[in-house]
Amino acid sequence: MSKAGRLVVLVSGSGTNLQALLDASADPSYGARVVAVGADRDGIEGLDRARRSDVPIFVERLKDYPTRESWDLAIARKIADHEPDLVVSAGFMKILGAPTLEAFPVLNTHPALLPSFPGAHGVRDALAYGVKVTGCTVMLADAGVDTGPILAQETVLVRQDDDESSLHERIKSVERGLLVETVGRMVREGWTVNGRTVIIGGAS
Repeated sequence: MSKAGRLVVLVSGSGTNLQALLDASADPSYGARVVAVGADRDGIEGLDRARRSDVPIFVERLKDYPTRESWDLAIARKIADHEPDLVVSAGFMKILGAPTLEAFPVLNTHPALLPSFPGAHGVRDALAYGVKVTGCTVMLADAGVDTGPILAQETVLVRQDDDESSLHERIKSVERGLLVETVGRMVREGWTVNGRTVIIGGAS
């Protein structure tokens, strides 16, 4: 991997994880830089964050394509244009298809301690179950929903007065730091995957 790992970051909303990566990559010692930001919709703060940092953007809206397969191919081509070492799905609300997953390592985050509470409502489901500890997960994406090999996890205590919003905000704060740390280690040290086990620092 190159000295400055090339990151393509995909967003669908406010882009707070993207901003954390942009801030971290301003330090040359971090070892990575965001070379492009992609989105599945226009008019979002995540794209504005990229523009303010002079990072190239691209938008591929699913509704502009006749099939999901054609969208999968289009977004994979746009990603490939920027020759990333790592793709980061940072609040990207679409499941990426085989054209992307087979061409690039894709990092994803989830606001629960997988394999518990996968899917779109991890925070709500954890609260409903009555857990006392939840957290966040950084994983390599695969063809499933939150089923890829786990790279890192961090816990967050559930408070008695928590609702979904308050708990999610605390999880997101922890998640940003965990994502930045994990991406930095991957691009600086490399990684190897053996089944469900991912070892950072195992690649030359």
